[in-house]
Amino acid sequence: MRILALDVGVKRIGVAFADTAVRIAIPRGMIPVDGNELAEITKMIRLEKADIIVSGNPRNNSGEETRQTALVHSFIISLQDYFVKHEQKELKVFYQDESYTSVAAEELIKPTRADRKAGKVDEEAAAVILQDFLERPDLAKIETEVKND
Repeated sequence: MRILALDVGVKRIGVAFADTAVRIAIPRGMIPVDGNELAEITKMIRLEKADIIVSGNPRNNSGEETRQTALVHSFIISLQDYFVKHEQKELKVFYQDESYTSVAAEELIKPTRADRKAGKVDEEAAAVILQDFLERPDLAKIETEVKND
């Protein structure tokens, strides 16, 4: 199963990719939030031949939903609607807890100011989200569900 992961932010969306045959998340860049992000993500889904999307699911330290959670969920609904309209098929999305992914990404790459502007932290955070998803104990079940859809 091929997976495209998103770390949705207000200014940038980090992107990562993985194939469950290998189970290694690979950062794939950043998409600016500039009005063209839905088309750009749809293009990446097509190019990577992704079967599903994994989106980070932000929560506060107590595990409760936040304003950012609502923003991400709203964005994902818009992406699904756009995808159906332009690709004439459903887009299967899974959410993965993204607690501390930006912190983990920063520790991994020790970003400079230029890295931050270029979205390196965002794409690395998407890779951390995706790697966490790949390590889920129910991944085989998810793969079977996707295959049977």
